[in-house]
Amino acid sequence: MKRVLFLLLILVISGINMIYGANKSNSKEYELKSPNGKIEVTISIGDEVKYSVMHESTVIIEDSPISMELGDGTVLGRLGQVKSVKTNSVNEIIDANFYKKAKVTNNYNELIINFKGNYKLTFRAFDDGVAYRFSTSFKKPIIVKKENVNYCFDDDYVAYIPYVNARKGDGDFLTQQFFTSFESQYTVDSISKMDNERIAFTPLLICLQNGKKAVIVESDLEDYPGTFFRKGKGNSLEAVQSTYPKVEEQGGHNMLQMVVKEREDFVAKVNGTRDFPWRAMVISENDAELMNSDMVYKLASPSRVEDVSWIKPGKVAWDWWNNWNIWGVDFKAGINNDTYKYYIDFASKNGIEYVILDEGWAVNKQADLFQVVPEINLEELVSYANERNVGLVLWAGYVAIDRDMEHVCKHYSEMGIKGFKVDFMDRDDQKVVDFYYRMAAMAAKYHLFVDFHGAYKPTGLSRTYPNVLNFEGVYGLEQSKWDDDLNQVNYECMIPYIRMVAGNLDYTQGAMDNATKYHFRAIYTNPMSQGTRCRQLAEYVLFESPFNMLCDSPTKYMQNQESVDFIASVPTVWDETIALDGKLGEYAVIARRSGETWYIGAITNWEARTVEIEIPRFARNDSSVIIYCDGVNANRNAEDYKITEKKITDNRIKIEMKSGGGAVIISK
Repeated sequence: MKRVLFLLLILVISGINMIYGANKSNSKEYELKSPNGKIEVTISIGDEVKYSVMHESTVIIEDSPISMELGDGTVLGRLGQVKSVKTNSVNEIIDANFYKKAKVTNNYNELIINFKGNYKLTFRAFDDGVAYRFSTSFKKPIIVKKENVNYCFDDDYVAYIPYVNARKGDGDFLTQQFFTSFESQYTVDSISKMDNERIAFTPLLICLQNGKKAVIVESDLEDYPGTFFRKGKGNSLEAVQSTYPKVEEQGGHNMLQMVVKEREDFVAKVNGTRDFPWRAMVISENDAELMNSDMVYKLASPSRVEDVSWIKPGKVAWDWWNNWNIWGVDFKAGINNDTYKYYIDFASKNGIEYVILDEGWAVNKQADLFQVVPEINLEELVSYANERNVGLVLWAGYVAIDRDMEHVCKHYSEMGIKGFKVDFMDRDDQKVVDFYYRMAAMAAKYHLFVDFHGAYKPTGLSRTYPNVLNFEGVYGLEQSKWDDDLNQVNYECMIPYIRMVAGNLDYTQGAMDNATKYHFRAIYTNPMSQGTRCRQLAEYVLFESPFNMLCDSPTKYMQNQESVDFIASVPTVWDETIALDGKLGEYAVIARRSGETWYIGAITNWEARTVEIEIPRFARNDSSVIIYCDGVNANRNAEDYKITEKKITDNRIKIEMKSGGGAVIISK
């Protein structure tokens, strides 16, 4: 599956740049540089293992200790004795599946330190970041009490912090925060002002000197808990992992979750021989570079699905956000066959590949996917949809699908269902992370794709199991149904630089009722979006989403056919992606290619702005483009937009956006 341009150098320890500093007779230091030489990692091994990172003259992190504490008292990385060291240099092309680009360049220098005691540390330096991981080779299973991950900064930098949303209750507040939907806006504050009692999930961004940024991510998270961060000593961030569930009880939302009542005093029990997750930082010289990052994808395990020809990304007509609001029909709208046939007819007419049956098709509070409500006849709907070239997708609560996973997947695959939207995991401890992998593998076995909702951020699972098309883990458009104090426009200008660094996202854009800053209201049964109509259109280009929802009602879409025609035409996977311009929290401009057609998507915050960009190669040599832009009155009526055709006479083009606006440019 890879076309490899591979350079492999294995050097003995004498070939490593080893430095013995003054008064450091008991420590050794090793240096590792990125292929372009700008990033330098220094690993110091003495009483403990520490590493530091420089980007040219800018300090990224100072000496940051790392270790892993095992259940038998062994501490990997403390008093470590080096057995051997080797380096590799790799330059390869990964053929990507259902990603933002078809070819991913994977170019890094690697340092592997083997320690006495059957473990090793691997460091990789890329041109845009650094990663490391522990690996062990013990014969028997081990218990991991704690993994110490620290990022020690040299100053009190500003951070973009996605704190866990949790209210203090009886018991330990830290463990209460391990139950979270991973949906939060960013608190922008200096490290010193971080709340000591609260933890934050990743990706998490730090603003460094000289306009540089560092985004903390993790990859290849398998059979191991995810990592949160909290304020450490000085200007540092220290890791916190969910401890292992000891006692669980079915409950939570509609009895579809497992609620942890008691936890162990360790984070994981694992095979003794294994690789642990990658700890990584994406480093940028300017903000736009963050939108180009492939770090998480590159570090993930290769695909375990041999034949991916059956996996069909696409768009899906969605029922829940618009509250099944259709009108002009002679039946009662709701969770019933007549309503879903209406959705199927709409999808078929407009070339929308899928229709989803969200929560409600199975009997409530039973956590049993074989108990279908009497108003729904799934076999009839599948047949009706197949005749119209539309696939059906089913929503499923975590407990409901996990209690009989293979039976559920086999039954509904044989019926003709194409995939599952799995919701309400709301944890990332070892047990739940294991569920993601089991679900992905079982779904692949029965040719089903998966959209993980109520989910932690992506950590490369979509590379390992390409049938995993999407993740939530984002403060998505659904929040507009209930939050009057929402500032979604500003948040959306942060997503491409932080959350999207981890991977694709189930944001669920596509609202046809659009509101200016002062006209917005949260209406649960008839929701609207913040910002302009053109912004909603642009987000189909800007946000990475192989399984991309049309959140609004088919009836509303039929009244806005021009917008539907655009949405239906935009691809959901891409051959090439280039970040053109942007500034964190202010605006973002991304170009994407599918075949011979290029799309540029742009959004701004509440500040109206004109952005002049250097266009990609598609729009040169007197070519023409189609431009979707905010109308002249979009500052009063957010739904006002216009479509024009323009001939490009030089290599630059201006994008004009109103407050909360957006724009799309398409090559002809």
